[in-house]
Amino acid sequence: MPQGNCFVVMGFGTKTDLVTGRQLDLNKSYRLLIKPVVKKKGLVCVRADEIRHSGSIEAQMYQELLTADLVIADLSTANPNAIYELGIRHALRPHTTIVISENKLTYPFDLNHILITSYTHLGDSIDFDEVIRFRQVLGDVIVAVLTKQATDSPVYTFLQGLTPPFLKAKVTQAVAAAGQALEEVGNTLKEEVTSSYGSPEKDQTLAMLIQQGEDAIRDSDFDSAKVFFNNALKIDTTASASRYGANPQDQYMVQRLVLATYKAKKPDPVSALTQALTLLEPLNPKESNDPETLGLAGAIEKRLFDLEQGNDHLSRSIRYYERGYLIKDDWYNGINLAFLLNLRADSSIYPAKVEKIADIVWANRVRREIIILCQENIDAMQDQINRAQQKATEIDMTARAEIDKLKEDQFWCMATKAEAHFGLGELDAYREARLALEEFPSSGWMLESFETQLNKLSSLLEKQAPLLQSINE
Repeated sequence: MPQGNCFVVMGFGTKTDLVTGRQLDLNKSYRLLIKPVVKKKGLVCVRADEIRHSGSIEAQMYQELLTADLVIADLSTANPNAIYELGIRHALRPHTTIVISENKLTYPFDLNHILITSYTHLGDSIDFDEVIRFRQVLGDVIVAVLTKQATDSPVYTFLQGLTPPFLKAKVTQAVAAAGQALEEVGNTLKEEVTSSYGSPEKDQTLAMLIQQGEDAIRDSDFDSAKVFFNNALKIDTTASASRYGANPQDQYMVQRLVLATYKAKKPDPVSALTQALTLLEPLNPKESNDPETLGLAGAIEKRLFDLEQGNDHLSRSIRYYERGYLIKDDWYNGINLAFLLNLRADSSIYPAKVEKIADIVWANRVRREIIILCQENIDAMQDQINRAQQKATEIDMTARAEIDKLKEDQFWCMATKAEAHFGLGELDAYREARLALEEFPSSGWMLESFETQLNKLSSLLEKQAPLLQSINE
């Protein structure tokens, strides 16, 4: 007996809410809050990026908006394409549509007549108490919507007597075949995303390519990551996948391709960095307010300066990291800004002593702010981890993987705080933070990366000791 199907309308990857500047990992919303609940209710759950790339994805998307037994639309970050596709669903079907969003969404227009079920998103993560709470809420809503079949479309509410459209017989048969294909996707997706690296096949899903790209980055196989993200960007760029980001202008996938490109260092480091800057241009880093885009631009420019490509690269790197830090108190951008200010004080950009002292003072002010920000984040992360582990028996394997990611984020936040203490000469606080890092269950390369950065900072501070002494006098 064929299963019913649920089509999920939302963005994917990490998206920025341009109103608040907050970054939300929408994949976590899908993996933790939506898909497990839908599957538990006996429905095949498919998002647009999980449709196999065979034929027009756009046609399949419109078919799903018409024929899906249930549509769940997540409007978080006010994704205009998700809102557009929700409008199509409301025009096509009078009922079985659920609208959700994270609770800080500022609606771009009047949606007061639509029932929106909200959840709390922390940006990089979702609190595990919230995972458990919202799964129950969404499950109850799904049962109610499918059981009552009440009108939830404002189109059919206000235009009473309107008759929903239907497909002709031949098209219906084609839709049934598409539905069967989607059911197969639902059954085989997990197996797909764990397949070995290789040349992308024609019928690979966007989700599969992205997952393979992320796995390659995690394994430092940046050449393969470039291939996967480049192919993901090519999938049906004029079709519905582009609404979810599968086009050269997509922020999330362009950012990952840029990262893989400069990390691959092919054919040589300078050429790779130059190519990465070119790939980043569609995201307009000079005017962007997205911290991830600014962080990438800053990292590339910094590396070009390190490779002796000119002082202009250091100046641009400082501007990118400064904006990324100020936009949302981003500690990653902030700690890099502080380091680069020390680096500029050691350069010939501003030869006057007073200018060098100004950069050192500025760097130390940023570090003091970073210590406060990091401590707040470390405490919040630890609270989430503790409560999640207490509820371990209630959480599935997907959620447990998120705990591991949260611990990795906590390590980098702790490392940033330790570096800030070191830069300020607060050695007792640094040693305490360093000891906590060494006891932290992290990968060896993470601690090695931290030590490499600290050695560079130590060298700068040693050279600038006379200037620091004049500041304190």
